[in-house]
Amino acid sequence: MATSTVEDYLKCIFHEQERAPGTLVATGQIASALEVAPASVTAMVKTLADSGLLRYEPYAGVALTPAGEQLATHVLRRHRLIEQFLVQVVGMDWTEVHGEAEVLEHAVSDRLIERMDEMLGRPSVDPHGDPIPAAGARLPPATWGSLLSCALRAPLRLARVTDQSPDFLRLLEKHGLMPGRRLAVHARDAVADTVEVVPEDGAPLRLGQRAASKVLVEPAGE
Repeated sequence: MATSTVEDYLKCIFHEQERAPGTLVATGQIASALEVAPASVTAMVKTLADSGLLRYEPYAGVALTPAGEQLATHVLRRHRLIEQFLVQVVGMDWTEVHGEAEVLEHAVSDRLIERMDEMLGRPSVDPHGDPIPAAGARLPPATWGSLLSCALRAPLRLARVTDQSPDFLRLLEKHGLMPGRRLAVHARDAVADTVEVVPEDGAPLRLGQRAASKVLVEPAGE
C-alpha cells in the first residue's frame, strides 16, 4: 500500500521518533506536521496499523514497526539522494531543493535512484547534512547534539540542519552556518532566549533558542 500519502505519513512519524527516541508520536503531532485534520490522521493511522506498518495505541500515539521503519527509510533515501542530485548535478541552491524532492521522491523509479547514487559517488549525506541510508539499510540512531546542548566554547562542526524551510536556510547561509563549517557556542541566555554563535571566520550572531535547536553539531576534528 505504498502510496504517496502512506509514504508521507511514515516519513513524518520517522522524523518525530528521531526527535524523541523511545516515545510514542501523538496523532496531534502528525496532524500539525502534515497540516491535515486530526480525524484524517486517526483514520490513516488505524489503516497503517492494520497493514502492520505501525503500532497504534489510542489516546497515546503511534510507533513504526520494523516494516514501517524500513519503508520510511526507503523514502528518506530517495528524498535525500534527489536533493543531493539537484544541488550537485543540476546546480540548484540548497535552499530550494527540499520542496522539489518532496514531489519527486514519489515519482522516480528505484532504478533511477540507484543511478543517481552511482553518479554522485555514493554520498553519505545530503546538502543539509541529513544522512543518506544505503539501499536496504537502516539509519543508525542520531548522535548529534544541537546548539542548545553542546559544550560552550568548544570547537564544533555543523553537521545537520533539521529545518529546511528556504528562509531559515538563507539565514544560516548569510552567516556562514552550513554543513561542514566550524563554529563555537560562546553563551546561552535562557531569559533572553538567545544562543551566541561564533562561526569560524565570521561575525558572532545570536539565534533564538528554537532556531538553535534546529542546528545540529558534532566535535570538530583537527
